[in-house]
Amino acid sequence: MVDVLLGLQWGDEGKGKIADYITPDYDIVARFQGGPNAGHTIAFGEKKYILNTIPSGIFREGCLNLIGNGVVVDPVRLLEEIKRTEISGVSVKEKLIFSYRANLILPTHKLLDEASENAKGKSKIGSTLRGIGPTYRDKTGRSGLKMYHLFSNDFKQVYKKVVNRHLALLEHYKFTDFDLVKEETAFFEACEILKQYQFANIEYLVHNAIREGKKILAEGAQGTLLDVDFGSYPYVTSSNTISGAVCTGLGVAPKHINKVKGIFKAYCTRVGSGPFPTELNDEMGERLRMVGNEFGATTGRPRRCGWLDLVALQYAVMINGVDELYMMKTDVLSGIDKLHVGTAYDLGNKIVDHFHSTSLETNKVIYSEMEGWNEDITQLVAFEKLPKSLHNYIDFLEEKTETQVKLVSVGPDRSQTIVR
Repeated sequence: MVDVLLGLQWGDEGKGKIADYITPDYDIVARFQGGPNAGHTIAFGEKKYILNTIPSGIFREGCLNLIGNGVVVDPVRLLEEIKRTEISGVSVKEKLIFSYRANLILPTHKLLDEASENAKGKSKIGSTLRGIGPTYRDKTGRSGLKMYHLFSNDFKQVYKKVVNRHLALLEHYKFTDFDLVKEETAFFEACEILKQYQFANIEYLVHNAIREGKKILAEGAQGTLLDVDFGSYPYVTSSNTISGAVCTGLGVAPKHINKVKGIFKAYCTRVGSGPFPTELNDEMGERLRMVGNEFGATTGRPRRCGWLDLVALQYAVMINGVDELYMMKTDVLSGIDKLHVGTAYDLGNKIVDHFHSTSLETNKVIYSEMEGWNEDITQLVAFEKLPKSLHNYIDFLEEKTETQVKLVSVGPDRSQTIVR
């Protein structure tokens, strides 16, 4: 049985916290797409950990963590992440397994990412410059390097062939300000260390686990609205972020997908460029940013903030086949007298309540106004104790999405989670 946990907005929904919270129910947690551009924050006790590539089950005893074939791996950054994680006392090597088929991010992929973004000028996508896009381009272009290449006798020759092609592209971009020798030294050292970790044909491992009745959680990165096919293209990530990507990112047959658990914030945020109909460029937007600490876990970039976009949320629920909703950062809305929820877009010549590229270009949103709440909800532990106006807010969202809110997060810590 495979359950799926993924974000329903533009990323940063709080997937790390929830994945960590629900992992006691699972034997295996697996990442199925994305790369080190993810930033899953986990807080427990008085400590906070940020995971970029490692699955969020790494801190749970008895939980196996898989990096699937749909993930792209930066050996240097991954080793830095492993070292940070092991400070907590976790033996990563015993609990982490890599797919042989996952693609490698090379030093020149990151250089190409930066060169390409610079060339776009004012049309920048807002890339994290981690080399994700160029790596996926090589993957689909059938010219990338996979983890199994690490164990090949001609690894460096194959690597050089790919890099020479990258250098020709960098010359085309007139991008020459880099020290490739330094970057390559760190890369090859990291590769040698990674070879000491566990590798497997993940598709077989997952299939056998399903046959044995084990419970698997597929953990998504980024968010639905950043999906390369169904997101706000071209301002999207380079992978498929929706539930269907579990099948191709882990080798799981569709019939084995059980529940899809969708995470969303009680408001909206976005990092980088791209349309954001409900964005607030005013004091309320700044309030959400500061109270919600809306700064990128990986990049530190301030996030754009706005009211909840229900049109986009309904779309994400539909695309993913969401079975239950998890609402995050609900406490950030405490103290706001009037809340607004975007329920339709005004295109000038017509009103639409569906999400597509044309409708996203508008900044005219039709809102429903709702009463806010002033109570401090961060210490509450029972769903019934939530303020009446918050219950009304949740009821409204459930009616529109036709999906039940099963969990409400009222703070960053594990303990600040209310299960319905």
